[in-house]
Amino acid sequence: MKTKPNGAPKLQRSMTAGQMEMISLGGAIGVGLFMGATSTIKWTGPSVLLAYMFVGLILYIVMRALGEMIYVNPGTGSFADYATEYVHPLAGYLAKWANVFEYIVVGMSEVVAATAYLHYWWPHLNDFAVGLIIIGFLVAANLASAKAYGSLEFWFAMIKVVTIIAMIILGLLVILFGIGNGGHPVGFGNLWQHGGFFTGGVTGFFFSMSIIVGSYQGIELLGISAGEVANPQKAIIKSVKSVLFRILIFYVGAIFVIVTIYPWNQLSSVGSPFVSTFAKVGITAAASIINFVVLTAALSGANSGIYSSSRMLFKLAHEGDAPKIFGRLSKRVVPDAAILGISGGILLGFILDIWVSATGKSTADLFVVVFSSSVLPGMVPWFVILLAELRFRRHNALIMEDHPFKLPLYPASNYFALVMLVVIVIFMGINPDTRVSVGVGAAVLIVATGWYLFRHRHDQPDAND
Repeated sequence: MKTKPNGAPKLQRSMTAGQMEMISLGGAIGVGLFMGATSTIKWTGPSVLLAYMFVGLILYIVMRALGEMIYVNPGTGSFADYATEYVHPLAGYLAKWANVFEYIVVGMSEVVAATAYLHYWWPHLNDFAVGLIIIGFLVAANLASAKAYGSLEFWFAMIKVVTIIAMIILGLLVILFGIGNGGHPVGFGNLWQHGGFFTGGVTGFFFSMSIIVGSYQGIELLGISAGEVANPQKAIIKSVKSVLFRILIFYVGAIFVIVTIYPWNQLSSVGSPFVSTFAKVGITAAASIINFVVLTAALSGANSGIYSSSRMLFKLAHEGDAPKIFGRLSKRVVPDAAILGISGGILLGFILDIWVSATGKSTADLFVVVFSSSVLPGMVPWFVILLAELRFRRHNALIMEDHPFKLPLYPASNYFALVMLVVIVIFMGINPDTRVSVGVGAAVLIVATGWYLFRHRHDQPDAND
């Protein structure tokens, strides 16, 4: 077993570049796209296409900044390391604990969603038993090895990707050739009819971005998995370039098909637009197909959450900010105690959800509130990446002269992305549908900050060294 210079054991580089790419892709294409599309379209209409592109631009800047730093210094939990070194130890601490909180919450909500999807086929299943089986299955995959996790996530992501590609192709056949519409091409009129392109104005446009940001979160998994991929420099360049392009194609392409085929103000009456698109061209098993896909999307989200947050908990343990037991590595060179700790948190949350559901609360309502409470903590890595890269450049001026993967338009691009992320957070506070959730996320960050300052109160004179 190898050790890092600080004494923490090294994780094994057993994942391939292809698995790393699919992990990043799968992490960002989840139930946010399949389940959140109707909400974002409701707020802003067809202009949601531009909203996805705009947030995609911010994401591009974030990922190029992260890729630039990882190329020089790849490591597990990369963005948190950079936050500690180039911003402040508190920034690194918040990035790690925000990641842990985000993915416990996401994992919990995804398991809740997965049990609901299984009810489509087997309505009398016991939720608690099914949840235990799902969590046990994901724990086993993560405990086996990073390679086993990577293989499972590769296939989860592949299912989602193939489904979206099929939907885009079928949708274009309906739009251009009228297949499934009596031979009459639908055309592009729905993009500007029914109230125009920007139906929700500026406010609705920014409201939609809050959900879109949540949909994209998970792309930074690319940085965490860099510590367990062979030849990380080569893999990081390929992954950042291809993953960003593919995510934009999948999201924008899928949403384009939806708002072109269906009038935006009638989407609530067609049910899932993904199901309706497949059904429109005569695929009668559309509902079962999409249910299977969203089930794998939920399992993928929980799987990624256990992987990501267990690595962060592992780092926190070795830095003295979490119980030491979570810093243990198994014989298979995976942080087994951290994996079990995160999975235990997901299980507790799942049990709490079942208890609350028994009081009469809707599972769907709980899913929305719980899932969206992870959005603000999930943005913390993006903030710290952009801030860290500003100082990273200044501290590594000589290395940057021959760097092959620089962030374009530095530092203007950093400041632009930072300002827009702040604006999106402000609109999350204004929007009644996300106000409570952003408040929960803010409370978590405030408590974590207070705990850090209390624990390190005697270290304050050295904080800026």
